[in-house]
Amino acid sequence: MAEKQIRSECHPAFILAPPCPCPCPVATGPDPPSACSLPAKLINGGIAGLIGVTCVFPIDLAKTRLQNQQNGQRMYTSMSDCLIKTIRSEGYFGMYRGAAVNLTLVTPEKAIKLAANDFFRYQLSKDGQRLTLLKEMLAGCGAGTCQVIVTTPMEMLKIQLQDAGRIAAQKKILAAQAQLSTQGGAQPSVEAPAVPRPTATQLTRDLLRSRGIAGLYKGLGATLLRDVPFSIVYFPLFANLNQLGQPASGEKSPFYVSFLAGCVAGSMAAVAVNPCDVVKTRLQSLQRGVNEDTYSGFLDCARKILRNEGPSAFLKGAYCRALVIAPLFGIAQVVYFLGIAETLLGLLQQPQP
Repeated sequence: MAEKQIRSECHPAFILAPPCPCPCPVATGPDPPSACSLPAKLINGGIAGLIGVTCVFPIDLAKTRLQNQQNGQRMYTSMSDCLIKTIRSEGYFGMYRGAAVNLTLVTPEKAIKLAANDFFRYQLSKDGQRLTLLKEMLAGCGAGTCQVIVTTPMEMLKIQLQDAGRIAAQKKILAAQAQLSTQGGAQPSVEAPAVPRPTATQLTRDLLRSRGIAGLYKGLGATLLRDVPFSIVYFPLFANLNQLGQPASGEKSPFYVSFLAGCVAGSMAAVAVNPCDVVKTRLQSLQRGVNEDTYSGFLDCARKILRNEGPSAFLKGAYCRALVIAPLFGIAQVVYFLGIAETLLGLLQQPQP
């Protein structure tokens, strides 16, 4: 039997990671590609996602709260102001409200994106030809589309938990102001009662009871309009930037080149789709502050934001989002560079004495 032609290039499959460092060949013949790298990619992706979420989640919380506040009810002036006020009113762990949802679902989310991107890249390069820019974009589009199966309910629950502190603080301030006005400016003697904050389990149960499974997928269209363009921009940009640093054809780029390529590609893609992220955040927020607009859909939300807050509102939280994405890329690069999954799998495959 003729030996199958194989190619040694492992294309980047994880949204936060470069090509895996293991020398796993991908078949270009009619059979599916070798799966030797898939478990390692899934494990590395899960580890990178868990570490990354833990490190940058406070910045993501600030992003959500900045994006949700509307003109006339601005509680935070910047990311640092938001984090300082969150710590003062909710404590250190208040910055991690909603983190449990992300930590639970980030691994299956990235696993779906991994498998989908590998599948689409293989299907688009079965003829053995090099992937063109258009095919790379199509593969990213397919991966981003598949990812929203997990991303939409994860974001839906996370946003409610992240924004609950902002709503509670706003109600507390308004209650104190009302009490001051009724007492003629005297200092209020009774503190406003604490507003109970929901849990992820409670939110899920309430949404399923009131709206069915569709309740968890509110904002699906906006999520698609954010994640699909993100993948279309990120995957080709990272692959081409990373290729610029290859010392010779077929050789792997140095670690620092992949690190910088990931940071640049991820940050640029994140900022590029930030307007869709603002609309998605607004649509998925179930609780509104006092005098804040409600929206019936993507176009209605975009129109009201443009009319009432101006074009700059679509860039709310953009620098926070860039600051979230860049460390995630860096952490993923470290995990992949160290080959943690390959080491673990190697230990498991060693014969027992």
